[in-house]
Amino acid sequence: MSAGQALDGGRLDDADRQLSRALAVYPNHPEVLRLQAGIHSLRGQHLDALRVIRRALAQRPQDPLYHNTLGSLLGTAGDYESAIDALRVACNLQPGLVIAWYNLGVMLTKSVRNDEAVDALQRAVSLAPNHAAARALLADMLRTRGQLDEAATEYRQLIAQYPAAGIAWWGLADLKTQRFTEDDIKCMRSALQLPATSDDDRIAIGFALAKALDDSGEYADSLAALEQANAIALHRQAWHGEKFSDNVEAIGAVFDPPPAGAPEPLGREVIFIASLPRAGSTLVEQILASHSSVEGAGELPDLPYVLAEESRRRGKPFPQWVGDMQPSDWERLGRRYLERTAHWRRRRPIFTDKLPNNWIYIGAIRAMLPGARIVVCRRDPLETCFSCYRQRLDSSSGYTRTFDDLARFWRDFDRSVRHWTTLHPISVREHSYEALLAEPEAHIRELLDFCGLPFEDACVHFHENQREVRSPSATQVRQPLRQDMARAPRYGNLLDPLRKALELPPWRP
Repeated sequence: MSAGQALDGGRLDDADRQLSRALAVYPNHPEVLRLQAGIHSLRGQHLDALRVIRRALAQRPQDPLYHNTLGSLLGTAGDYESAIDALRVACNLQPGLVIAWYNLGVMLTKSVRNDEAVDALQRAVSLAPNHAAARALLADMLRTRGQLDEAATEYRQLIAQYPAAGIAWWGLADLKTQRFTEDDIKCMRSALQLPATSDDDRIAIGFALAKALDDSGEYADSLAALEQANAIALHRQAWHGEKFSDNVEAIGAVFDPPPAGAPEPLGREVIFIASLPRAGSTLVEQILASHSSVEGAGELPDLPYVLAEESRRRGKPFPQWVGDMQPSDWERLGRRYLERTAHWRRRRPIFTDKLPNNWIYIGAIRAMLPGARIVVCRRDPLETCFSCYRQRLDSSSGYTRTFDDLARFWRDFDRSVRHWTTLHPISVREHSYEALLAEPEAHIRELLDFCGLPFEDACVHFHENQREVRSPSATQVRQPLRQDMARAPRYGNLLDPLRKALELPPWRP
């Protein structure tokens, strides 16, 4: 088996062994370097990956495949704008390169440029009608527009053609509007046993199977399916929890006391919504986006991108350069962010940015955009962590693969948010999901008041808003609030290992 095949299958150790032999003989061969960059990326070594792929690209500047790889690696590193530029070069060099059009569609989707994404994905599908991932992502777009039946039909057609199409099985599960049948469960179990089923498909099918078993009340089997899927995902890309915790601690320290920042009004156009995944942030955005003055922009990559730009400019990583910043520097970054997000203020004067992990950067937000309001969403920690464990999230959410990593991440979040709310009590609001369920209108009024918005009845009837929603909660926020969303009690003592990791008492019937 070649290093490339091992890499495509996510077998990093095999790929490493295969490639080490080639590197010993051909240390500067561009194809060897391209594969080495892929291994670095899957191991989370993004700077090394980009350094190596650029060495390869320098030898083959007109090869679209190398520009495609550069684009993919840039996207994995979180630099979506540069990724889009690289992928457009690949598409221009070879207009028939399906993988480049598909990857371009993925990066445009991550940048919330959905109309452009649809164009790229349609191009991929026109070139390769059987491209399962492109068709599934197009089906995802139907879901964001509330066309759930049409999306389900697309997913079912994919499964009929490719029974092991994990992305389609998970797409059906994530619709949350229909139950899987016994035949569906049998088909998923069979697909998992096929030797040709890729690791990516095994992960996605595992999460879908867990959803089906949960719906059937087979909670132990559902948990076993989740454990297997998460184990495969963790093997593909490890999570370094201690390093992450140290970084969160360093960011909190460098912004205490808060530095002198940009002038006060800057940023009044934006409401940041931060949280762990599955903690109600999409619901808060849907409520705010139902207001006549607010555009719901979704999970924007712009704040981390602006900070990364400054890191490149200064030649050292964030937050090491924070102590060198002057108020004019923070103002420059704030205006850069507003320049990048101007698209979201074309129709309404205020917009939301709900990238979950922006809680890490609250100190920077306050320095750059002191007029911004920041809403941090909280939900019961057990429910939040278990919901993350059950959700097929992207590779940036590697902390969701084990109970210990989830608990550590939640504690980092909890400690950090308490720190920021103590430093900035007027500008940062903690919003409780459970309190909203208990008294919806009262808490919606408080939320609007915090954001400087007059009350509008449409915000209470947020579920009637048919705007595009691109998140796992897209279906729920188009429904009235429900009181039966807690899932952990159904699992009883099966979740005691997670309770222990969170330092919670064991299950009591």
